[in-house]
Amino acid sequence: MNKPLFWVVVLTSLLEAFAQTDLSRKVFVFPRESATDHVNLIPSLEEPLQNFTLCFRAYSDLSRSHTLFSYNTQGKDNELLIYKDKTGENSLYSLSIGRNKVVFKSTEKFPAPVHVCASWESSSGIAEFWINGTPLVKKGLQQGYSVEVNPKIVLGQEQDSYGGKFDRSQSFVGEIGDLYMWDSVLPPEEILSAYQSTPLPANILDWRALNYEIKGYVIIKPLVWV
Repeated sequence: MNKPLFWVVVLTSLLEAFAQTDLSRKVFVFPRESATDHVNLIPSLEEPLQNFTLCFRAYSDLSRSHTLFSYNTQGKDNELLIYKDKTGENSLYSLSIGRNKVVFKSTEKFPAPVHVCASWESSSGIAEFWINGTPLVKKGLQQGYSVEVNPKIVLGQEQDSYGGKFDRSQSFVGEIGDLYMWDSVLPPEEILSAYQSTPLPANILDWRALNYEIKGYVIIKPLVWV
């Protein structure tokens, strides 16, 4: 292979591995249970988080518990984790920050698409959780804490180490889309805008300009259930 062609192949491979893409009206499909298939998200984040809001859509018919969003830092697993502890009509979601967690109860159809928003404010410790535009009961979590920077952010797997040590029994199977993350607590009207598919531009992760890396069997497909 001549040198110009070689570098074209290398550049193409890098662009495919680390892509910044407008994924509007698209989803990541995780078609199977595994301990390998996942997506790494690369955030725009330089300072520890004192506040955040994270919103996304998910569609799964898993009857077991599973991960939805995993954010780890060096030496700290579950630095920020959203996990579905119980599925079905009476669902349980947990939000972990700094390895401490609170649980939110939700009544929802199953199986059915769900829009999730979670927010947290360090100064008060108040954690909020919204399902399909409806707020759940607020909880207190890690008042005064700062979520560390330089994370590994993973969709599809729950990290038990920095960027790895996955367990297939915790893996996500289904579709995830419309993921946005801000470094502030959004007011209710902006949470509803995200639910209605008109979110504000997000400064940490933005589905319309997403840096990501696909690892394993994960496919991008059109969003057809919203």
